[in-house]
Amino acid sequence: MSSRTLNISLSRFVLSKYRISAALLSIALLLSACGRDSTETSSDEAPPSAARDDAAPIAALPRTVSPAGASVFFVAPADGDTVSNPVMIEFGVEGMTIVKAGEDQPQSGHHHLLIDTALPDLSLPIPADENYVHFGDASLSTERTLEPGTHTLQLLLGDHLHIPHDPPVTSEVITIIVE
Repeated sequence: MSSRTLNISLSRFVLSKYRISAALLSIALLLSACGRDSTETSSDEAPPSAARDDAAPIAALPRTVSPAGASVFFVAPADGDTVSNPVMIEFGVEGMTIVKAGEDQPQSGHHHLLIDTALPDLSLPIPADENYVHFGDASLSTERTLEPGTHTLQLLLGDHLHIPHDPPVTSEVITIIVE
C-alpha cells in the first residue's frame, strides 16, 4: 500500500471517528432534553446551553432540508394580544408534518417555543430550558404561566434530533402582554 493511499485511508478514518463523536455528543444532549416533560424545569439542573459554554466547540451537524414554503405560526394568541394566566398558546404548521422527537420522517419535525429569547445557533440542537421549550411529544398547544408584563414568543421547528431545518422553519416573533 502506498503512503498516499495510507494517508487517505487514515484521514477518512479520523474524519469518520470525528463525525461519530460529534453525533454521539449531540444525541446525549438531546436525550437529556427529551426525557424531560416540556412543562417541568428543575432549578438545580444547568440548561444544556449553559453546559456548552465551557465545553470545546461542537462541529456543525448535518441539517434536514425543509420543503419550500413550509411555515409555522401562532394560531393563538395574536401579536399584541393582552392575555391572562395561564396563557393558552396554539401552534400551526403548513407544508410539514408534526411528529414526535426521534421519529425521522420526511418533511417533518416538532415545535419549540422560544420565550423572551432570540433564535439559538441554528447549526446545533436547540437548547432546552425555560426560554427554549421543547414539544417532542408532537403537541400543538400548551398552557404557560408567565410573569405579568410584556413577552415575546417565537416558534422554531426542529427535526427528529432537535436540530433546526435548512432553511430554518420559524414563525414571526409576536409580542403579548400578560395581565
